[in-house]
Amino acid sequence: MTDVMWDSLAATGLSEHAHVPERVAELLRGAIAAGAIRPGTKLPEVQLTRQLDISRHTLRSGFQILAAEGLVEKHPNRGVFVHQPSAEDIAEIYRVRRVLEVGAVRTAEFPPDELDQLHRIVSVAEDAKERGDIPGMAQANQVFHRTIAAQVRSAMIDALMEQVLARMRLAFHAKSEQPSFHHAYIQRNRELATLLSQGDRQAAEDFLVEYLAAAEAELLEHMES
Repeated sequence: MTDVMWDSLAATGLSEHAHVPERVAELLRGAIAAGAIRPGTKLPEVQLTRQLDISRHTLRSGFQILAAEGLVEKHPNRGVFVHQPSAEDIAEIYRVRRVLEVGAVRTAEFPPDELDQLHRIVSVAEDAKERGDIPGMAQANQVFHRTIAAQVRSAMIDALMEQVLARMRLAFHAKSEQPSFHHAYIQRNRELATLLSQGDRQAAEDFLVEYLAAAEAELLEHMES
């Protein structure tokens, strides 16, 4: 971790109205979701309290929030580390995604401008693919799925999806350096956006169920290999 990275995140990743420990948790959660902090990384208390200009008590309160979300874990006499996902973690992530995202496709309204936004996000991912920009592809995928869940128009769903996205990024990290891994997700996202734009909600729902099942199987297979 670098000072420049933390300065940038502190400037852009915090909500103005949250309490301070929640703001710290939001910052760290966002860094994890963006892939800036990787699984197994130790979160140094002294460095973070200095760079974020907060007390150690405040930082530890933020850690407690993230620990409750399964994003970090405290190792006695060693410190706080970003969680290393297990097979059960992946299964849990996809159980939640089936409820959040499939539920959104089944029940939410998708206005034309939001459907256009989904296609624009996929185009961003396709441009990143042409450049060989792995972080760009990964980020576009997260924005795509965040946008799907956001159509429910629920602050509680949005907050839960942010936790899921951060845990997804930890699970995806093992394959994040393989460009071809991201290519299939770009194509799947395009197909899902097209089905939604066509108004074929049942076909979109069925496709997303299969999409999530395939993604889960790919991650579990990689973990077991």
